[in-house]
Amino acid sequence: MLGFVGGSVMMGRLADRFGVIVPVVTGSLSLGVGYTATAAAPTMWVFALASGVFIGLFGASAVFSPLVADISRWFDRNRGIAVALCASGNYLAGAVWPPVLQALVAGAGWRTAQLVVGGVCVVAMLPLALVLRQPVPAEVPRKASAAASRERAETRPLGLAPNTLQGLLVVAALGCCVAMSMPQVHIVAYCVDLGYGPARGAEMLALMLGFGIVSRLASGVIMDRIGGLATLLFGSLLQAVALALFLPFDGLTALYIVSAIFGLFQDGLVPAYAFIVREYFPASEAGDGSGSRSRPHSPAWRSGAGCRVRSSTSRARIKRPCSTALPGMR
Repeated sequence: MLGFVGGSVMMGRLADRFGVIVPVVTGSLSLGVGYTATAAAPTMWVFALASGVFIGLFGASAVFSPLVADISRWFDRNRGIAVALCASGNYLAGAVWPPVLQALVAGAGWRTAQLVVGGVCVVAMLPLALVLRQPVPAEVPRKASAAASRERAETRPLGLAPNTLQGLLVVAALGCCVAMSMPQVHIVAYCVDLGYGPARGAEMLALMLGFGIVSRLASGVIMDRIGGLATLLFGSLLQAVALALFLPFDGLTALYIVSAIFGLFQDGLVPAYAFIVREYFPASEAGDGSGSRSRPHSPAWRSGAGCRVRSSTSRARIKRPCSTALPGMR
């Protein structure tokens, strides 16, 4: 997570200067090295260091933000749905990879699973990166109203200094992702606490992620109609409503419904940030802006991901530190 924080800005700037293929190739190779290194890690410290440097700093951070920023520069019309499609990839992966990895870990062990993931990253991502060799076309002025054109051309977008606007987006992203992480991180433990068991919680989490894909695609269509800023404000309101619904309802059926509503309401916020950066900042700074906006996501998710799970239904406080060694690691 911390590696992803620092790497997002660095890789965004690389994409602005050399094109998106440089960070994507760097990330593909780094992910392969990182997963291979973690598979061979003799201790938890080596595992954590390899994860932070190769998987976080130079790996995952090199793909998401630069790709989302790059796709926003290719489209004039329908830019919102293009950004939303690109941003939906990690949620699709969240639906595909868990059962595959579960089978690998159960059948061959976690080290083999790490090796397989690293190999897939290199074999699949490097050839796909070649598609990104073509440079972004020169920007064509959009057919928009004179007022909107003047607003985008201003050196003070929305009447604010660029750094001020960027800072506000960072704060907004931090608040957004604290709220986003709470149900997704804690729903399984919450279901255990209520006596429903972890399997029901995992199903609710899958429901959130599935409806999250729908949310992101729908947000793309909405952004093309009303703009990124209005979409962000509308989505933030819906996110607050969905989060509040967890307070009065704790029945099994009700939690399934609220989980679906939460996924449907909150996941369209992520592509809205990239859309806003593209609307109010120069195209040459799209990668840097999107990378800076992505920085708060990791610490926000850390704030939602408590390292201790407590079950009160059993009246016995069960606390399990996250630092528990992986099997076969001492």
